[in-house]
Amino acid sequence: MTDFSSLYKQYAPDVYRFALYLSGERGDAEDITSETFVRAWTSPEPIRMETAKGYLFAIARNLFLQGLRKKSRQVALDENLRAPGASPHTQAEGKQELQFLLTQLQELPEESRAALLMRAVDGMAYEEIARALGISLAAVKVKIHRARLALAGIRNPQSEPRRDASGPEGTK
Repeated sequence: MTDFSSLYKQYAPDVYRFALYLSGERGDAEDITSETFVRAWTSPEPIRMETAKGYLFAIARNLFLQGLRKKSRQVALDENLRAPGASPHTQAEGKQELQFLLTQLQELPEESRAALLMRAVDGMAYEEIARALGISLAAVKVKIHRARLALAGIRNPQSEPRRDASGPEGTK
């Protein structure tokens, strides 16, 4: 090969046209053409001018066939396909809410917090919690109920506790 730039100027339009006819896509034809000349340029063997066009077309055809093999292994994804589970936004909101509730859980009295966690997280029976904490069954139920109300009030601040109509504010 005498000069690579003259080889490119002479055969690039032919290789591009050949690749375009093979692939039917301009973008693919441009990729095939550029890769063909990269491979010809980096080839360890010199290109003889009398076989240059055939050599370049053979490279272009092989690149086209490689592309077809790659495309046959690819599967188009469904546009409506979503990852299982919550969206990243929902997950972030959930983590933020969890962190807030964990902080508020620390504000509860220790005995109430322990009773609530034993019941809600570990699924322990009320009687078992009463024995573990050394308090009565009624006290366990009250502590868990009040802890749940406190946390529910934190989560939904707009829901105010109902006031009894017989109290000082309810008298007429």
